[in-house]
This record gives sequence, C-alpha cells and structure tokens, in this order.
Amino acid sequence: MTTGCVDDTIVISIADNGCGIAEEHLTKIFDPFFTTKEVGEGTGLGMSIVYEIIKNHHGTIDIDSQVGRGTIFTITLPLSAPESE
Repeated sequence: MTTGCVDDTIVISIADNGCGIAEEHLTKIFDPFFTTKEVGEGTGLGMSIVYEIIKNHHGTIDIDSQVGRGTIFTITLPLSAPESE
C-alpha cells in the first residue's frame, strides 16, 4: 500500500501479486451482485459498495490488473469537499 498527495487529492494505491483479475471481469467488477465465486460463497456486493462510498466522497477508483501478475487498485479522494456542499 502506498499513499500520497497530488495537488488537492489524496492518492491511495493497494497492490498485490496474486492471480490478477481476468480482463472480461474488469468491466463488471463494480456491478452489484457480480461475483466469480460459487453460489452461496459471496454476495457480489463488496466492490460495488466500495465504489459507491468512494463516489459519494467525490473520488475515483481505478484498477490495473494482469492475470498471473497481480492487481493495483488506485483510489483518489479530494482533500476537501466541493464548495457546493
């Protein structure tokens, strides 16, 4: 995990060297109820909840993944709320 600031934004990157995420799953990973697990093994809500929390805080989450090499999730959040709030 690494953290830093770029301009008025906090950047958090979380990396692993696991199996990676298949390319066909990357476009669906934030969809509610999407899962690659067997029935009864998970709800498929975790990443959609993460996405909504970050979005509600005016941030973004990006994924860089290569099968067999690992995944990096990069979260950006503003240091302060937009002035309209």
